[in-house]
Amino acid sequence: MTSVTIAWMSVALGVAAALYASVGHGGASGYLAVMALAGVAPTVMRPVALLLNVLAAGIALLRFHRRQGVACRLLAPFAVASVPLAFVGGWLHVPGHLHKQLVGAVLVLSALRLGATARASEQTSPHRGPPLAVSLGCGAALGLLSGVTGVGGGIFLSPLLLLAGWADARTVAGVSAAFILLNSIAGLAGFVAGHAHLPAVAIPWMAAVAVGAWLGAGVGSRRLDGAGLRRALAVVLLVAGAKMVAGV
Repeated sequence: MTSVTIAWMSVALGVAAALYASVGHGGASGYLAVMALAGVAPTVMRPVALLLNVLAAGIALLRFHRRQGVACRLLAPFAVASVPLAFVGGWLHVPGHLHKQLVGAVLVLSALRLGATARASEQTSPHRGPPLAVSLGCGAALGLLSGVTGVGGGIFLSPLLLLAGWADARTVAGVSAAFILLNSIAGLAGFVAGHAHLPAVAIPWMAAVAVGAWLGAGVGSRRLDGAGLRRALAVVLLVAGAKMVAGV
């Protein structure tokens, strides 16, 4: 990988971190999109995305928690079911071609979800939380998906909470940040347990992601208005996901 490639990827990853952190997300699907467009090997994509996700989600959680805290009662059942399966997903060995197709599908679905809920993020009225069984089932599915693909699961949890009317946008942002952080740590731990090492190529990108996440979460924790940004992100994810699914 050339220095020019590493440089433009650092900028792109930092921008992705800022945009995602502004709505409480770690940005793994954005990082996967950038790496897919750059032709990064699938064996590198998953651990790097999880590592960057831990960094960005931790920063987002810190900044959102300072402003309005985290709804632990809403988060708990999702997290209890998701964390063990995120570890299992990270530990599993997924063939390169299958991982590429799976991540591509996740990116396409993420794009569709982001586009569909661009305006949903503006809802602010509180609602009743989900039934316990639903929280546990969704948490388990998202946890396994998180570990296998390298996403934190928040890209699916946020639209679910908003569309089902289980929480308002600010509550969702805080819950998503915590959910993503826990799943990413578990998935990364599972990967290390099953594969014994992390790619060194992630080091130059961590500073860019940290700065982007800090700035993005700072803006988002004060004013959530990401409709246009979500649509732009949806386009990027759709292009990158289609590229991977098509095997280009």
